[in-house]
Amino acid sequence: MRVLISGGRVIDPSIEADAVMDVAVAAGRVVAVAPKGEMPADFAPSKTIDATGLWVLPGLVDLSARLREPGYEYRATLESEIEAAMAGGITSLVCPPDTEPVLDEPGLIEMLKFKARQLNLSKVYPLGALTTGLNGETLTEMAELTEAGCVGFGQAESPIRDLRVLLQAMKYARNFGFTVFLRPTEPNFSRGGVAHAGAYASRMGLSGIPVMAETIALQAYFELVRATGTRMHICRISSAKGIELIRQAKAEGLPITCDVAIHHVHLTDLDIGFFDPNAHLIPPLREQRDRDAIRAGLLDGTIDAICSDHTPVDDDAKLLPFAESEAGATGLELLLTLTVKWMREQNVPPARIVKLLCGNPADIIKVQAGSLRTGMPADLCLFNPDVDWVVGEASLISQGKHTPFTGFPMQGKVQLTMVNGNVGYSSLEKSKMKVLVA
Repeated sequence: MRVLISGGRVIDPSIEADAVMDVAVAAGRVVAVAPKGEMPADFAPSKTIDATGLWVLPGLVDLSARLREPGYEYRATLESEIEAAMAGGITSLVCPPDTEPVLDEPGLIEMLKFKARQLNLSKVYPLGALTTGLNGETLTEMAELTEAGCVGFGQAESPIRDLRVLLQAMKYARNFGFTVFLRPTEPNFSRGGVAHAGAYASRMGLSGIPVMAETIALQAYFELVRATGTRMHICRISSAKGIELIRQAKAEGLPITCDVAIHHVHLTDLDIGFFDPNAHLIPPLREQRDRDAIRAGLLDGTIDAICSDHTPVDDDAKLLPFAESEAGATGLELLLTLTVKWMREQNVPPARIVKLLCGNPADIIKVQAGSLRTGMPADLCLFNPDVDWVVGEASLISQGKHTPFTGFPMQGKVQLTMVNGNVGYSSLEKSKMKVLVA
């Protein structure tokens, strides 16, 4: 089908666009982006979408979204969470390997990707386990897992305690050009912790996870990167000191990238309030100075991407005393809206958030996504920056309804998401979409 998206504000730094333009789509790919009336003469659309007043953005690329399959279907299903991703404008997403069973065999990767393709919605890119069963002992067959569809390898929330094993894994990854994804945590300092180790946790009687759990791990990782030259992506950085270490490592020329979860861009440990389990997250929400450092790192390029860190948790695991509740929150449908909120608070150009949500993440996992360049897959979303809504169970498609933003008023919502030229989600009025040729 040939589709013309007309009159929207196209924002995409990869083509240096931030203006009202038309986008032409044919055979599942972008064929032209041009001012109104300047489309190629031979392009005759069979369908038009009126995007007047909307932003036209590349589809978002989310670097961390747990889809709960295989193994945790009672919390969420692949279908429910991919539909939520579409409602959030996310057309490509990376899922960590901590499923049940763990994503450590090619057959599991192939099955997951097959099921995702059958839905014909957001594209799923699995991370393979770095070690068998995430046990931190035996390396997986990374080459075979890559052939099956993995875009990198990590340990999710199971850090490798023996750095000699991690060294061998990184040498293997370097030899084949694979990227290692690690969330920095020193298990001897983080074990048993449920909140940031600060004054607030002490007053509330919550066991803490100190910043040094993050910084000690980072320093060890960077030593291994220096020794091997392995490309490493640091997942969900949370502290000012950690961000400074990453800034120094990048200045040194180490092949490092990093991301932050959208919750940590807005919240601090004070948002735990009176033991709100919705604010039980890993890594924990930290202090105001850490949140300020995260925002500064997003502005100066130290932090490369923002992810949803989507982790659906059911009522049985969440509606418990804070320390007994399971960490995690829904995030797919909030990622773009909350990033735009930060953009407005910091007076950031919209092109910057497109880079953080689309272009940079696509580059990190090396996939054709995150851009509206001619010839790219037509993965895009239409976003209304002015619509008002409130976060709540009724407004979320994901089966995971728990988020620290429950009850918060929001401004801005995705109206339509397209993958490979096909509309997979739309809340646009029918009058905005016209079929011109049967």
